[in-house]
Amino acid sequence: MVTATESAHAALHARHRAVLPDWLATYYARPIELTHGEGRHVWDAEGNRYLDFFGGILTTMTAHALPEVTAAVTEQAGKILHSSTLYLSRQAVELAERIARLSGIPDARVFFTTSGTEANDTALLLATAYRRSNQVLALRNSYHGRSFTSIGITGNSAWSPTSLSPLQTLYVHGGVRSRGPYAHLTDAEFTAACVADLEDILGQANGTVAALIAEPVQGVGGFTSGPDGLLAAFKRVLDRHGILWITDEVQTGWGRTGDNFWGWQAHSGSGAPDILTFAKGIGNGMSMGGVVARADVMNCLNANSISTFGGSPITTAGALANLTYLLDHDLQGNARRVGGLLKARLTAVSAGLGIVREVRGRGLMLGVELVEPGTDTPSPAAASAVLEAARAHGLLIGKGGLAGNVLRIAPPLSLTVAEAEEGADLLEAALKQAQSELADQSSSESEGGTAQ
Repeated sequence: MVTATESAHAALHARHRAVLPDWLATYYARPIELTHGEGRHVWDAEGNRYLDFFGGILTTMTAHALPEVTAAVTEQAGKILHSSTLYLSRQAVELAERIARLSGIPDARVFFTTSGTEANDTALLLATAYRRSNQVLALRNSYHGRSFTSIGITGNSAWSPTSLSPLQTLYVHGGVRSRGPYAHLTDAEFTAACVADLEDILGQANGTVAALIAEPVQGVGGFTSGPDGLLAAFKRVLDRHGILWITDEVQTGWGRTGDNFWGWQAHSGSGAPDILTFAKGIGNGMSMGGVVARADVMNCLNANSISTFGGSPITTAGALANLTYLLDHDLQGNARRVGGLLKARLTAVSAGLGIVREVRGRGLMLGVELVEPGTDTPSPAAASAVLEAARAHGLLIGKGGLAGNVLRIAPPLSLTVAEAEEGADLLEAALKQAQSELADQSSSESEGGTAQ
């Protein structure tokens, strides 16, 4: 149980608010500073220890302070930190070779960036240049980054501060299975309806469409997805029109979903995507992202380009060590096994709780959707209450969804069975506490209204 005073955090928060943007979101009514971590645990500036079930937004993929990554970064830091893409980099070439093989894309080329946002920007540049069109298909409820271009393809209004965009975006159904006009359909019917919607949109498009960009599991959107095979069905339509398929694997990549190494492989009936974007977990906390595309797409640009920081010696050295550890220790298999156990526990925990509408996801990418008890109405208040209660009990989780009412559970992929059990217990306590607090609040408000 966390009992430390808030003075150190409060002082830093005051400085934060004085110099950083108002729109820079932070968790908790009283934000905390994380100072160090080890394995699946982190500590804050006041000495409180937490079980980390969010990994800095799905970014600490293997473990905090993983010795193999720390050693690789330390060794490289003693040699050279930076050179830019104007010079050859052995580490970048070796990492690109491994990622190209793992991607499943034939004749693949790899370009390194510093973030998932930049990776998606690059993918859009490639697709629109290759197809000579600025029309892009995206899924409703999607999120692809915070840049001007990526906001233009974000179908989640909570994360889209402007309607201005260099792109013309056409939004299609398929990202959310259990809500919306097709929720009542079977998986096969749902897929058929989404394909019909895609065909209808294309029939209304003004000329050439460049690409469809889609997260296999929507991250910020609340860990939602369509049925397996949906994107493969989309690809059959796209192929008839020559439209490229971009799979945004920033959150789903590297085995996090357990069943597959990449999220797109749950939709592999029509072959590999044309472009794949990645980031987050590969760097295990360092600024690393990238794009994989088949050679004719990657090489379509007819102007010079460089990257000052993409694929730097230190980030690629750390990423190589991180990827090696992940593969050598079969963390994808661990995500499948331990994630299955955790999902079963969370489903059982939630069965008697009125604020829980659904437990969903796969591997170690799990969502818990919260509602007002006895209704289907999203409850962002419940999600905020659970987030606070979980922290008080020593558990860090995330939050997302269009209404901000979904708990996002995404621990490092090395999570142990014991830690999964502990986390489920802590989350159960937090859910029960939040439900009780919200019920008491509702009762007080009701009594106050009656008194008037």
